[in-house]
Amino acid sequence: MKNETTLGAMPYVRNERDARGVITLTLDRPGSFNALSAGMLAALQGELDRIAVDELARAVVIAASGKAFSAGHDLKEMRAEPSQAYYETLFAQCAQVMLALQRLPVPVIAKVQGIATAAGCQLVAACDLAVAASTARFAVSGVNLGLFCSSPSVALSRNLLRKPAFEMLVTGDFISADEAKAKGLVNRVAAPEALDAEVESLLAAIVAKPRVAIAMGKQLFYRQLERGIEAAYEDAGRTMACNMMDEAALEGVQAFIDKRKPAWAA
Repeated sequence: MKNETTLGAMPYVRNERDARGVITLTLDRPGSFNALSAGMLAALQGELDRIAVDELARAVVIAASGKAFSAGHDLKEMRAEPSQAYYETLFAQCAQVMLALQRLPVPVIAKVQGIATAAGCQLVAACDLAVAASTARFAVSGVNLGLFCSSPSVALSRNLLRKPAFEMLVTGDFISADEAKAKGLVNRVAAPEALDAEVESLLAAIVAKPRVAIAMGKQLFYRQLERGIEAAYEDAGRTMACNMMDEAALEGVQAFIDKRKPAWAA
């Protein structure tokens, strides 16, 4: 099943859904290197808002058409309206998209086939998981233009250790897909022709698990990161106790005891 989010004459985002409830959102402005313009951000936000209330969704893949995953914000658009109020509105719009990815009850995988720079790199970092082609490259390169990538630094510093993240931010240098994996920005790297298969192997592992356990776990995972260790353990304990009372967990534990596969509802 396919759907297109259109603002103007051309679609910004293509939406495809398979029978399992895996939704692929494809950034579809290859001519502008899938820049995160105001239109692109609005299209993505609309799609994410719909997925947030879709109880049949199981996972989301953020993909892109063309040579680039995303080159970040549309600099021509930004330069056309140089006012602080406009810039604050644009960056707030971008932040809401990044937060929406984290707040979705299902895992989000970035499928990175090309370069991801500045806010495009931020988009990769904001996804829960990322799989990259071996030819992909990553940078937060705003500093090369005199603009420190402040907003991308939020997601980047929550993926990488501090010194590698800061080095990327102050140099603007590109890193390879293998370097991105070593630094923690992506989970897996595959040859370009094997990228689809690598994403699928990750999806298959996710959709085989109960949706409720994944949803509760994702919410807890991000919540506890922002808390002190004692509060994190308290929250985790409550969440795990609630999860244990769910039918899926009760069935899974009983199946383990019975030495059989769990009979989870589809």
